[in-house]
Amino acid sequence: MKTNKIFSNKYIKGGLLIALGLLLGWLIFHNPSSEKTEITDDGHDHAVEGHDVWTCSMHPQIRKDEPGDCPICGMDLIPLLKSDVVIDDQAIEMSESAMKLAEVQTSVATRGNVSKEVRLFGKIQVDERLLKSQTAHIPGRIEQLLVNVTGENVKNGQLIAKIYSPELVTAQKELLEALEMADKYPAMLEAVREKLRLWKIGDEQIKEIEKSGATKTEFEVFATTPGIVTNRKVNTGDYVSRGDVLFEVADLSRVWAIFDAYESDLSWISLGQNVEFTAQAIPGKTFSGKITFIDPVVNASTRITRVRVEVPNSGLQFKPEMFVNGIIQSRQAGSGDQLIIPQSAVLWTGKRSVVYVKLPGTEQPAFKMREIILGSAMKDAYVVMDGLAEGEEIVTNGTFSIDAAAQLAGKTSMMNPSGTNVSTGHQHGEMETGVEPATTKNSNKKHVMVSVGGLCEMCKERIETAAKSVTGVESANWETDTKMLHLNFDSSKTNSDEIQKAVAKAGHDTEKFKAPDEVYKKLPECCLYDRFK
Repeated sequence: MKTNKIFSNKYIKGGLLIALGLLLGWLIFHNPSSEKTEITDDGHDHAVEGHDVWTCSMHPQIRKDEPGDCPICGMDLIPLLKSDVVIDDQAIEMSESAMKLAEVQTSVATRGNVSKEVRLFGKIQVDERLLKSQTAHIPGRIEQLLVNVTGENVKNGQLIAKIYSPELVTAQKELLEALEMADKYPAMLEAVREKLRLWKIGDEQIKEIEKSGATKTEFEVFATTPGIVTNRKVNTGDYVSRGDVLFEVADLSRVWAIFDAYESDLSWISLGQNVEFTAQAIPGKTFSGKITFIDPVVNASTRITRVRVEVPNSGLQFKPEMFVNGIIQSRQAGSGDQLIIPQSAVLWTGKRSVVYVKLPGTEQPAFKMREIILGSAMKDAYVVMDGLAEGEEIVTNGTFSIDAAAQLAGKTSMMNPSGTNVSTGHQHGEMETGVEPATTKNSNKKHVMVSVGGLCEMCKERIETAAKSVTGVESANWETDTKMLHLNFDSSKTNSDEIQKAVAKAGHDTEKFKAPDEVYKKLPECCLYDRFK
């Protein structure tokens, strides 16, 4: 009776129903391996830690588990992998997916032909051996100048001027007097005649004076050198002394094509090589000639050497100061048996050349930096003299991404050859970055970008060489399209201003310093960029 009374209470009945529902739910949904789930979850956390970590090369405190852009500077994130696989302690490991995202590509070092197409720019110039001066052989005043236009063609024996000479008048009187005493003093007559001959007075003119018995006040001057008048030195009425230059005359039947060769191309150029060249003023024609002379001195300002090709010019189609473009198909001795790698594989610090070699036999792709010695540079490749063996696999694309990942991980890298830990930038709170604080040495490393004026590959070589000549500069790369110079240097040894001054001194304007006008004017024509205002 008491039991029925209990169950008839609506509160107790509701509580029992709730308890019964909870019991049924536990029986249906209970998982007896809850402890295992906890272990699995913990194992999942470790797996995540083994996945790729993406960071910013400029702000390494940024850490993400997927690729994207840096929230500070907007640069593409690069992979930084934490791995438990035992490999070389200075190697950097990347997964296949990370390599694809970073666009890393490799190729095998092979032996091949060492050849290069050397492009040269130059001008037509007068053959200096055919450049002569027409001088005055008698002193006096120019009464009439019959050749008075630069560029006029002068023939040998052509009348070019008439000169009044008091000294010659006196010499004529001496001749007439010696002629009267020729019977007694024949040697004196011959001596006076020889004196006139030394003044380039011809035998016919001497006979005419002797026959007429009168002195001439004006004497005719005839050309002794045929060619084109390139420079007129005198005017009518000028007084000239014996030996003074009246005209400079050039024989243009043979001319020189003078090309500017950059010092980095000199190893590809030799005497006797064939040069094919074209002239803008003679479209549709290709000419060729042999190299007959290579200037033994490199110009200190422009870093170029002049290369000479002698060109026949019977039709006078080549004119001095005409622009020409030349090509040399050069091939070095021993070609076909030298180790060659793509230029994109090489990182150059200014003193060292390094590549990243793929280590064989690893579970995941692993790469290690190696210093090499380079030989000649071709259009898209380098000759390797030492440090690499045939058949080794190297990184040819995405090299900077791997180098940045290695540097952030404290491995040996282009800017960190000792393999010490590098700076991670600012530390925010207790954020884990995976990289220890910087050493004093690496805190001095700076990267800046500077706008530098220029046009062509010769400009690029000149700008980079000038920048790298400054102590403390580790790398310099000038982009022809953006006109930006990327610099990596040790701020304890130099600064941006000192580097810009060196570049300006070489003839290229920078953001803060202008090149001297005299240096700029000496640059090859193809390098005359628009000056900075």
